[in-house]
Amino acid sequence: MTGVHSGGCQCGAIRYRVEGALDYAHLCHCRMCQKAAGNYFMPLGFAPGKTLTITRGEPGWFQSSDPVRRGFCRDCGTPLFFDTLQSDGMAVTLGSLDDPAAFPPIAQDGIETRMPFHAAHGSLPGKNVDRDDLPGGLTSIAASNHQHPDHDTDSWPEEGRS
Repeated sequence: MTGVHSGGCQCGAIRYRVEGALDYAHLCHCRMCQKAAGNYFMPLGFAPGKTLTITRGEPGWFQSSDPVRRGFCRDCGTPLFFDTLQSDGMAVTLGSLDDPAAFPPIAQDGIETRMPFHAAHGSLPGKNVDRDDLPGGLTSIAASNHQHPDHDTDSWPEEGRS
């Protein structure tokens, strides 16, 4: 998918833009990605060359191995970037895109450490969550949401928000 694709962290301190398509959208199941995501896998897509621009803020970096550093928001902790230092470009976490559905994964890497129950996810029962476990339910979450919206803003937080 060509065009301009924006993304960023949950709190809005870091925003980025990718001009053009992301290459090799995939799920990485390696143990290092599991730890970096705090999840069973990390969805990544590669922004080749100089197509990625950070448009707001400055990410923190963690050198997870000699050839790789990982970029994240120092304020909210969102994992954002996977930078193989010798490559021409950088991967972004697909979930940090404003439209993550634009790049469905086409492959899986690191399957030797994939969780044995991963294939069963599609057969698990699903439900809409009403969050009746929280005072005020979803209404209270919507009314007090501090998450950056899924589009670029001139500033964040916006006037009148904190």
